[in-house]
Amino acid sequence: MLWNCSILVSRVGCASFLIFWITVGTSVLDVNASQQGIPLSVVKLWASAFGGEMKSISAKYSGSQLLQKKYKEFEKSVRVEEIDGMKVVKNLSKKMEEMFRMKAEAMRRLVEAAEEAHLQHEENPELQYEYFNAVLINEVDEEGNSVELGGEFLLEPNDHFNNLSVNLSLSVVQVPTNMYNKDPAIVNGVYWSEALNKVFVDNFEKDPSLIWQYFGSAKGFFRQYPGVKWHPDEHGVIAFDCRNRKWYIQAATSPKDVVILVDVSGSMKGLRLTIARQTVSSILDTLGDDDFVNIIAYNQEIHYVEPCLNGTLVRADKNNKAHFREHLDKLFAKGIGLLGDALTEAFNILNEFNQTGHGSVCSQAIMLVTDGATQMYDDVFAKFNWPDRKVRIFPYLIGRESAFADNMKWMACANKGYFSQISTLADVQENVMRYLHVMSRPKVIDHEHDTVWTEAYVDNTLFEAHKVKL
Repeated sequence: MLWNCSILVSRVGCASFLIFWITVGTSVLDVNASQQGIPLSVVKLWASAFGGEMKSISAKYSGSQLLQKKYKEFEKSVRVEEIDGMKVVKNLSKKMEEMFRMKAEAMRRLVEAAEEAHLQHEENPELQYEYFNAVLINEVDEEGNSVELGGEFLLEPNDHFNNLSVNLSLSVVQVPTNMYNKDPAIVNGVYWSEALNKVFVDNFEKDPSLIWQYFGSAKGFFRQYPGVKWHPDEHGVIAFDCRNRKWYIQAATSPKDVVILVDVSGSMKGLRLTIARQTVSSILDTLGDDDFVNIIAYNQEIHYVEPCLNGTLVRADKNNKAHFREHLDKLFAKGIGLLGDALTEAFNILNEFNQTGHGSVCSQAIMLVTDGATQMYDDVFAKFNWPDRKVRIFPYLIGRESAFADNMKWMACANKGYFSQISTLADVQENVMRYLHVMSRPKVIDHEHDTVWTEAYVDNTLFEAHKVKL
């Protein structure tokens, strides 16, 4: 009912605004109309007719008359009752506090179990382990046999999960389509994280109001309880990667200010520029609402991808990131690349923005996307970043050539960053993700276990089609 009321107010308000605008506009029309011989009475008739039509339309589609009728039906049975507002607020506060406490305790039990299981596990590159893959469970081959990493997995409809068919005893593991299901790093992580199954079940028994419980690994796999079958799209792809989700990013790293430098000199033509665009887009995917960002394209000149944002940073929310992506398609390569000027501009932005206190006031980074650096630019780093090294440098070398790799590796090491080389479009996502591990090191070193609360998520499981959207 609250939603409907909001729509009602919105529609009525909109209609009122239009009528008001027409009324104000009438006086202007009157002056011009009188000069052209249109009688004032005709203009007033137009305005009246238009206003009446708008009132009729707003009444029809807002449902205001229906609401008035309903109110009159219950008018006699409605009574006014005094309520102690402070008492209501205190009761609500206690219930919310208890709810949050129980959720935090459930998460703490998972954290402790995960740390203990990982501590006890010895990495084995030869490990062979069959697990329940969320996409492959209950799948059979042409001969009717269970496919590898599939197997029979009991699923039963459950009202608590929108009547979705789930398994309350086991979790399933989802691996992004662009990753190998049996990669040693994945298999080892899945193996030791099996210990979380018992904790998932215990948490649900202690707090039946819990819905989904997740474990997102830095390796890329995603463990979900209760177990549920995932279905790829029409192309056979599941693009979901837990490391791109807001809840993962917020928990894995601190808020950060980021300047992305992308080389658009002549040597970046063709496939290299395509890879560079995708790299920048993937970096944007890893940023959340707590982060601030801007993108600079450079050759012999400095070009802000969005000229209106010259010299500043903006919040990396959904709308701003979509706006940046639109401008990425307009980049073209020409000229020579003056990286020193671009680095200087990036350091100036980060320094000035940090002083305003409007940014993250936390971590800062420069993402460098280029096909090479002819020198190490130690003079720039000495001027702006040393000895404190407050800004981390993450160079991404585009292309197969490694002639300038040493210079870029030195930049990363000298500025507490990480070097990656991206040769193909398929390499982009995994290489971009690596910087998150570096940015999270301070939290790991300090043994931080802060509870991070995200905004509310809508559980939009589509039980009619037996699909899961996260």
